Formats: sequence, C-alpha cells, structure tokens
Amino acid sequence: MQQGPRPNFNRGGRTPNFRREQQQEHRTNRMIRVPEVRLVGENIEVGVYRTEDALRMAEEQQLDLVEISPNAAPPVCRIIDYNKFLYEKKKKEKEMKANAHKSEVKEIRFTPNTDDHDFDFKAKHAEKFLKDGNKVKTYVQFKGRAIMFKERGELILLKFAERLAEVGALEGMPTMEGKRMIAIFAPKSAKKKPGSGNKEPKEDRAPREPREPREPREDRPQQPREPRESRPITPAQVSAAPASTPENKPE
Repeated sequence: MQQGPRPNFNRGGRTPNFRREQQQEHRTNRMIRVPEVRLVGENIEVGVYRTEDALRMAEEQQLDLVEISPNAAPPVCRIIDYNKFLYEKKKKEKEMKANAHKSEVKEIRFTPNTDDHDFDFKAKHAEKFLKDGNKVKTYVQFKGRAIMFKERGELILLKFAERLAEVGALEGMPTMEGKRMIAIFAPKSAKKKPGSGNKEPKEDRAPREPREPREPREDRPQQPREPRESRPITPAQVSAAPASTPENKPE
C-alpha cells in the first residue's frame, strides 16, 4: 500500500514572513501600532496626530518616533534620536549609582574583659567604618555569670563613645537586649569652619597697588575780620535777648 507524503511538524522552524521584534524598553517607529499619538517635545506643534503622520515627520527629521507614555490615551510620543536618548539615560543612571552610597551597619563585639590592645584595635576599625559613612553597632556580650558585671560593659561602651567622639555620635545610651549591651554610633557630617567659605588664601590674593600720594592743599591766608561797630544796648533789647549759651556767647 502506497503512503502519501508525511506532514511537516517542525514547530520550531521560522516562517519566511516572521520577523521577531527587537526587545527594548520603548516602542519605536513601526512598533507603534495605535491609530493616533500625542506628540510632545521641541521643534513640533504639540497635539494629537495620526500615527502615520507622526512617522512621516520623524522620517523627515531623520529621527525616531519614541513612545514614552504608553498608558496615556492616546499614547504620548516624542521625535528624538533613540540611541542618543538611551546613551544619556544610561550615563545618568551610572552617575546616580556612583554617587549613591549604601550605608551599612557594621558590628563590633566586646566582652567585659576586653583588654586595652583589643580595645584600640577595634576602635581603629570603627573609626574607618564611620568615616566611610556607615553606622557602627557595638555590643558587649555577657556569658554565664558575666551578666553580673553590667557596669563594666557600660563603662566599655561609654569609653568607646569618648574615643569616637570626633567621627561618630552615640545615638542613645547603652541598652540591654538579652545578654547583650548595645550602643549604636552614627557618622558625623563634616562641618565647615566658620569664615572659610569662599575666601581666598592670603597667598593667592593679588597684592594691592600703593595709592598715589595726594597733593598737599594750599593754605589760604586768613583775612582778619573787620571789627563790628559797637552800638549802645537798650533795656528793651536786653529783656528780649535769649539766655546766653556757649554757642551764643559774643566773640
């Protein structure tokens, strides 16, 4: 019995007309399949356009039609250089990530019998953590009968706070949590010295030019005043005259 041709069940093959769209963050150009879009941006008149007209405008400017707000009605698009847009966006995100500092909480453990050498060693580590902008959680661990020496643990933490006073601030007095006495330190922000804002150092200041000496003024000879004619004073003038003051005394 002759059998017919076997059907092709190759499901994984691609059809000739199949074109896989590039996976990207925004829809661009022919990937935008809505009938109308709202155009915003520069060098255009903001408003609602048919998608075909918006695409033609983008082609005339040799730019891309980019959908920036797909959930709006109609979707909002801009005519921009999409590659340049992605480059600037990644550059901005990279700068923000570099400037952002993730603050962590570093732990330092003591015991009631911590010696001075171990104390200094851990204090140096805590200073480095605080200068890097991290918080420091210090605790004194009590084991067994050592719980009877709570005062010793409090003294260690207060001494530690005094040691870190320049770079860290104690957020609160030491507290007991189970068999631990805990104290948390926060980094201090750097403060500028008063008066050291925008003033230039003395070495960088330009020397002042000496002032030109002024010409001495000519002394004018004082002319002698002519003596006034003395007239007899009547009794009526004496009664009407004001009381004599230093300013009104006759010369």
